[in-house]
Amino acid sequence: MSNFLTSLASGNLNIATVIVWVMIATVLSMLGGAIGGILLAGKDIGYKFSAMLGGLFGPAGVIPGILLGLAVLNLFTNS
Repeated sequence: MSNFLTSLASGNLNIATVIVWVMIATVLSMLGGAIGGILLAGKDIGYKFSAMLGGLFGPAGVIPGILLGLAVLNLFTNS
């Protein structure tokens, strides 16, 4: 477990660290989307519904972005 945490902290990219980074990014984007949904449409459609919609639409832009970023980092580290 300490080897995995060291690999994660040092920026070493392998399949396990990529999966962990994508999961962390997804959770954080869901949280940010929920907060954004509450701030934007909470009064109009209800706070719970706007949080749910924001949490669902938040990862729509983050997941492709994080995968593209990890692919570019992998290209830079291999060259």
